[in-house]
Amino acid sequence: MDKVLVAEDEKVTRLTLVRILEKEGIAVVQAVDGKQAVELFRKETPSAVILDIMMPVMDGLETIRELRDIDPSVPVIIATGQGDISSAVETMKLGAYDFLVKPINPGKLIMTVRRAIEKYRLDLELSRLQTAENASLERFMGKTPAMKKISEQLKQVAATDFSVIIQGETGTGKTLLAKILHNSSRRATGKFVKIDLGSMPETIVESELFGYQKGAFTGAVQDQPGFFETANGGTAFLDDLENISPLVQSKLLGVLENRETCRLGSRKTVSLDLRFIAATNTNIQKSVQAGNFREDLFYRMGEYIISLPPLRERAEDIRYFINVFLDNAVAELNMLSKAISPQAIDLLMAHPWPGNLRELKNVVRRAVLLSGHKEVGPEHVDFLLGSNDPGQGEEIELTPLREAVDHVEKKLISRTLTATKGNKAKAAELLQIDAKTLRTKMVQHGLE
Repeated sequence: MDKVLVAEDEKVTRLTLVRILEKEGIAVVQAVDGKQAVELFRKETPSAVILDIMMPVMDGLETIRELRDIDPSVPVIIATGQGDISSAVETMKLGAYDFLVKPINPGKLIMTVRRAIEKYRLDLELSRLQTAENASLERFMGKTPAMKKISEQLKQVAATDFSVIIQGETGTGKTLLAKILHNSSRRATGKFVKIDLGSMPETIVESELFGYQKGAFTGAVQDQPGFFETANGGTAFLDDLENISPLVQSKLLGVLENRETCRLGSRKTVSLDLRFIAATNTNIQKSVQAGNFREDLFYRMGEYIISLPPLRERAEDIRYFINVFLDNAVAELNMLSKAISPQAIDLLMAHPWPGNLRELKNVVRRAVLLSGHKEVGPEHVDFLLGSNDPGQGEEIELTPLREAVDHVEKKLISRTLTATKGNKAKAAELLQIDAKTLRTKMVQHGLE
């Protein structure tokens, strides 16, 4: 139930205010002077305060200063006589929510108090959401100062429609950051559409981005909307931006400048209302300087740039994400709990993590599976790390590629089977292949 603190030294006025409020179903706490008001404010945590400006012991001006120091989110309504309006205005400068002139009109009182309580509720909800958002960002991004700075950048740019370029090495979480940015923006109810330019043959990039009309080219048997049309109203996320050809760069610039797209084989344009986010593994500014990326497109696409640091540069986050991924793997595999030894943590902390968070997650997940019901130890981690890749330390020989691949594949399967004590199902899981494929390869390499 909402609670209002009424601080009024004049008994008749105080009891009148109490009676009006209680008749409306609002609980009331009474104070006869400013000092008692401060004490009850600390103890009762009201949703609003009605404060007389002229009181003994501590007047309204001094009292409101004290209340604001304790909790500035609670609205304070000043009650004043005709002769003290100038003092009431002074309290507004100190942060008072509103003021009422005596004799107070009951209807005006109720309306003002209800608005004040609603403001308090909204402020509490916004604070709760902000706290939850900060906790969510920290869970996904880490705790180091560098990542906290990126969290602040993210919240800042989310409120705009700026086009954003996210730079960072493979596995640093660029796609995740793009999704968080979309979900934190006014476009959160719209679509988040991703197109992976790195894995797409250059010959079909244009048709995928812009779509096409039936008959536009051989194989175009029906109308097909493009990436931009599909994302309209939401967020268009272009991954591996550095892979766009000069021709597509030119056409993408036109889309960004004119905010419209046109399908291949059509003259009809479609107006676009969407946000552009792009990700790249390279420093796009250096690509511009090298002449590999259009400068004008860079300025259009990179209205805001976020650079994700690699995991090896933030040791505190390595330790943090070890525990996050450990908990995730335990939940995925329906285990009750799982510990990881200090020795295993030391190995993980010392690794350079070229694959960043993606690699760390994969290693921890496999180590949890491999360890069964035991504590995750160094023996479950060591052979999974790149520092112990099969063939490292061996003299390099010039051999046909197929032979080299077979050699490494055989050694990796053999080591995985040894680590799993011959458990083929667990070995297949660690190698991320199905059991049938594992059996075929074991026969092929003479390991059966």
